[in-house]
Amino acid sequence: MRSSVGLVLFLLCLPAFAQDPYTKKLAPYVASPGKVVEMMLEMARIKPGETVYDLGSGDGRILIAAAVKYKARAVGVEISPALVTAATEEIKKAGVSDRATVIQGDVLHTDFSSADVVTIYMDVASNAKLRPQLEKYLKPGARVVSHDAEVPGWKAVRVEKTAEGNGHTIYLYQIPAK
Repeated sequence: MRSSVGLVLFLLCLPAFAQDPYTKKLAPYVASPGKVVEMMLEMARIKPGETVYDLGSGDGRILIAAAVKYKARAVGVEISPALVTAATEEIKKAGVSDRATVIQGDVLHTDFSSADVVTIYMDVASNAKLRPQLEKYLKPGARVVSHDAEVPGWKAVRVEKTAEGNGHTIYLYQIPAK
């Protein structure tokens, strides 16, 4: 049922999304499958009250899952106004507006220093561009979970594979003490 809702939401947003000049900034919008979202959040070992940032938050599914299942504060950063609107509606429907929000912005120009966990679904080149921001803003002990792409120059503390769809790899990183 959840995946059909996501598909309907994506199809409804498609006309606006197709004309959206922001869609190709760092990565195109591709939704993470539900099982992958679950694995990403489980690997991050989120504690209630922690703050999760989803960079390129798309339809908000990671934000909603973090707020509902882990009682985390969830913040999405999304460059596409159409996806910000769609995600905000989904957050309201899920009843977690008090813990989840989406801001429209460019992840390369966003301060996410309050994050305990950051989730990303970009390619390796985009992760390389994002790495200086992650190193600048994240405090020691913060976790970064990347779907399908490594962060160049970082060593993952854990790597998991799933057979979901065509298979996915999830990388968990932890910011070291300075």
